[in-house]
Amino acid sequence: MPEGRGRASGAVSRLVPVELESSSPEETERIGAAVARELEPGDVVAVSGELGTGKTTLVRGAARALGIEGPVTSPSYTIGHRYPGDPDVSHLDLYRFHGMSDAEWGDLERYFDDAVVFVEWPEAGEGFLPPARVRIRLRHHGEGHRLVALESSEKALEIRLSAGADPRV
Repeated sequence: MPEGRGRASGAVSRLVPVELESSSPEETERIGAAVARELEPGDVVAVSGELGTGKTTLVRGAARALGIEGPVTSPSYTIGHRYPGDPDVSHLDLYRFHGMSDAEWGDLERYFDDAVVFVEWPEAGEGFLPPARVRIRLRHHGEGHRLVALESSEKALEIRLSAGADPRV
């Protein structure tokens, strides 16, 4: 696939993701901020990982980089938050979903209008969610450390995200 936005396919062509290590919530927020600087309205970021790996922390860092100043909290019980800004930032948490129906998608669709969207537990929305421009997977890596894997079908984007980063792995 040629370099560019590549939104139509939704496929992630890279076999080995860029992996970064985070040893603190602040570092995880900085990784989120680096991703956010590459995004624009209409972009979707799929954020996966076990409970407690820092998904909401990463989204908080991204939201701050996009100009959101108020609290950025997990939408586990509300399913979604939309933070007004320039651009708006939507944060969805599909943890409580076991698949998705047309009606449920209809309730969520508004979060995608003219916003940068972060979706935690995106697996539950397969077949309904727009293609992700970036996929992020967080996992525990020893006491207090996380591995943050970044994937995109845009190789140039992966290079920009990893430039200057200390992967430490």
